[in-house]
Amino acid sequence: MDLVPALQEPLKKVLGPATAKVMAEHLGLHTVGDLLHHYPRRYEERGQLTHLADLPMDEHVTVVAQVADARLHTFASSKAPRGKGQRLEVTITDGSGRLQLVFFGNGVHKPHKELLPGTRAMFAGKVSVFNRRLQLAHPAYELLRGDTEGEESVESWAGALIPLYPATAKLESWKLAKAIQTVLPSAQEAVDPLPGSLREGRGLVSLPEALLKIHRPHTKADIEDARARLKWDEAFVLQIALARRRHAETQLPAVPRKPGPDGLLTAFDDRLPFTLTDGQQKVSREIFDDLATDHPMHRLLQGEVGSGKTLVALRAMLAVVDSGGQAVMLAPTEVLAQQHHRSVVEMMGELAEGGMLGGAEHATKVVLLTGSMGAAARRHALLDLATGEAGIVIGTHALIEDKVQFHDLGLVVVDEQHRFGVEQRDALRGKGKQPPHLLVMTATPIPRTVAMTVFGDLETSVLDQLPAGRSPIASHVVPAADKPHFLARAWERVREEVSNGHQAYVVCPRIGDEDDDPKKGAKQSKQPPEGDADKRPPLAVLDVAESLAKGPLQGLKVEVLHGRMQPDDKDAVMRRFAAGETDVLVATTVIEVGVNVPNATAMVIMDADRFGVSQLHQLRGRVGRGSAPGLCLLVSEMPEASAARQRLNAVASTRDGFELSRIDLEQRREGDVLGQAQSGARTSLRVLAVIEDEEIIAEARQEAAAVVAADPELTGLPGLRTALEALLDEEREQYLEKG
Repeated sequence: MDLVPALQEPLKKVLGPATAKVMAEHLGLHTVGDLLHHYPRRYEERGQLTHLADLPMDEHVTVVAQVADARLHTFASSKAPRGKGQRLEVTITDGSGRLQLVFFGNGVHKPHKELLPGTRAMFAGKVSVFNRRLQLAHPAYELLRGDTEGEESVESWAGALIPLYPATAKLESWKLAKAIQTVLPSAQEAVDPLPGSLREGRGLVSLPEALLKIHRPHTKADIEDARARLKWDEAFVLQIALARRRHAETQLPAVPRKPGPDGLLTAFDDRLPFTLTDGQQKVSREIFDDLATDHPMHRLLQGEVGSGKTLVALRAMLAVVDSGGQAVMLAPTEVLAQQHHRSVVEMMGELAEGGMLGGAEHATKVVLLTGSMGAAARRHALLDLATGEAGIVIGTHALIEDKVQFHDLGLVVVDEQHRFGVEQRDALRGKGKQPPHLLVMTATPIPRTVAMTVFGDLETSVLDQLPAGRSPIASHVVPAADKPHFLARAWERVREEVSNGHQAYVVCPRIGDEDDDPKKGAKQSKQPPEGDADKRPPLAVLDVAESLAKGPLQGLKVEVLHGRMQPDDKDAVMRRFAAGETDVLVATTVIEVGVNVPNATAMVIMDADRFGVSQLHQLRGRVGRGSAPGLCLLVSEMPEASAARQRLNAVASTRDGFELSRIDLEQRREGDVLGQAQSGARTSLRVLAVIEDEEIIAEARQEAAAVVAADPELTGLPGLRTALEALLDEEREQYLEKG
């Protein structure tokens, strides 16, 4: 993080070009500082052995174990027809299990001499199965000699704890350990990014000491000291970056937008057939307070599926129109943009008919702008934007094109931020005379710490109450392989819902047209393969729709919807479904966000184990939107004991999206959650765990805000400035911008 000259030394100068090349290509490590911040994944105790019983298949592992026996076999083969082929089989044990190592050909001589029964060593290789037994073929190994055998080994394996590093097939853990041993003296020159008062106040060790203790611990307490300190570095430097962004935003000018006393917003509120929930009123107040200031609002609105976010956003847009500005809502897909446009026009009634006969006194125009519109309609829409005739614009990324000009852009609402990148946010911002206010909405509940880390440059509002009249949703797992009659019953339930005048969704992971490569489909599925269900490609919309229409749902009106259909066709399908003309809609996840059909009460998700926890929760939110109760059936062929089934059981057992997002985060690697740039070796969070270290992140945010308020340029903290520059290389800068 803090790359001062000694730590900026390129590794090729220190370790030689060959090793440096492997480190750069496979681990993203380029400098001495990068290598010092490549921390051990775990530690082995000299007296204790790893659990061979728990080794994962197909992964590159490092184990510490003892040789139980070694046997040399000769055999005949095409290369050695006279029975001269040699195979060395070595069995190693750790008390918990046994593992076979095999060496062939000329590679047997050295291990045959060195790996004698009773010898202890570190072994590294890829775990495979042969004759139903786990094995490592041609593993690399490093003998662990007793402390009396020569100075060199005493030195290199000093201390009772052996650090095991995230390694690759090209570079074993102990080679990394030796390389780190070489550069460790440079750790003394690491400049400390934490202000002295903060370090002392929290009893944290200095950075040089932390680096020494994490790479060469003598006791478990050393590791704890080092990790506690390095976690603070990561949390604090990241929060400083975010606090500086928030501070910079407050320095930008913006036009304050206050609604008039008896304008469009009042007229809209008067025609609402229900009262806002307490949550909606509270969040609206936060937004209106932000809009009234003379610097741009940057707010994240988190709301459970169906908590009424769109209504809150619409009221903010109306307040801006009231004050003479324009508001734009950006949706990630055309289906969603059309859906938003329809629901906004419906909610506003004659207030959306500005400039038309029958339009109300305070009415404005609500315009839809998408990439697939015809030229004439598009020209018309662009003209309404440029003249200010259209107060509210709803569209897709097409809104960001150069040609699109606004009369006076006052507010940008972005729906589902995680699908929306930095360049787009900035391009839109540049369309206002001054930076517009920004409201980002997400229906994916985000645990508090992730919000502080990923969306740390935005203030957060949370809608966690469901509006009155929302119906409960019952969720059940349907184990299709163990109990096929459960699946037959699922289709009976769909027929029952339809016969009661309702409609149903069936969701599949894949489309299934000829462009759709099954291998690609399997690769794109969210979850790792488990068991036999993964041997076939994921179920596809086109196949499932056909077999349902001919089989269990024969006689019902079944239609399909997926992302590769023409926009007009998609819209027509959605209109027919919304109008109740279609009984069952078989779709991909295009329906995941924002699709609102209150009459749809049942959803069957095929191969549900292929979807992430948050995605399943989002999909389930499409039913139970009216007065009738909802039903969500999660169909899976995974065995009961598998992790995939446990995930599905978790989804079935709770409707609390925030609880599910915690489960999701605990089960996935955090890099997935923190966006792609987070997984780069240089930039990922190495020791900070977003869920476990909630307190550290919250405290670091407070400390960072205080430091930036007192010294925005960090002039008095050169070490912190250096750390920040290292953190904000281009990739990280983009990740922060994306949120």
